Amino acid sequence: MKKLVVLTGAGMSAESGISTFRDAGGLWEQHRIEDVATPEAFRKNPELVLRFYNERRKQLLTVQPNYGHKGLEKLEKYFDVQIITQNVDNLHEQAGSSNILHLHGELMKVRSTGQGAEVYNIDPRNIDIIVGDKCTKGYQLRPHIVWFGEAVPEIETAIDIVKQADIFVIIGTSMQVYPAAGLINYVPKGVPVYLIDPNEVSVNSPNITVLKKGAIEGVKELTNLICK
Repeated sequence: MKKLVVLTGAGMSAESGISTFRDAGGLWEQHRIEDVATPEAFRKNPELVLRFYNERRKQLLTVQPNYGHKGLEKLEKYFDVQIITQNVDNLHEQAGSSNILHLHGELMKVRSTGQGAEVYNIDPRNIDIIVGDKCTKGYQLRPHIVWFGEAVPEIETAIDIVKQADIFVIIGTSMQVYPAAGLINYVPKGVPVYLIDPNEVSVNSPNITVLKKGAIEGVKELTNLICK
């Protein structure tokens, strides 16, 4: 069974109603990225940062995976599908995909600010994390998110996955955020690459097929092309 590796970004979930920074002119729900998505922001104003992610979780609970998400799950009948996502939502999981690597963390998890950085699942019935909520060792909890300026712990795992690809697909990412954007450089020579995005995206690949569509229509067309 061929290995289908899919890199997804914010455009994958936009059609489910989850807004992106770039669509809002560098703002995330009316907040500057620097104020809510950096280690410095958390040190300066942890209340604001925690409240911001509490609101994002509430938004996530109101949306559903779209056909793009569901279409990738259906492709598991024909391929060994591995999803590498830059998204922190759990819509791929909700759609039923089996193999998902989150590069930038997960919204429905928190982790300790202590040395062990233990990770905990959030109870969907109690999604608010506040200052004073601590891990079992007594350290403040923080969002399990890779903030701007932090290392991406899963990038080496992602590189190893991309190196095994028989087909590589990019959906809904600007390919401007590194190190994720650099994954294209590890696609084996001769492997076909499919880019699904309604916007102009610059990707350097000799074997690329561009499907200038949103995630929903793009995954439908992709399925028709690769499942012949």
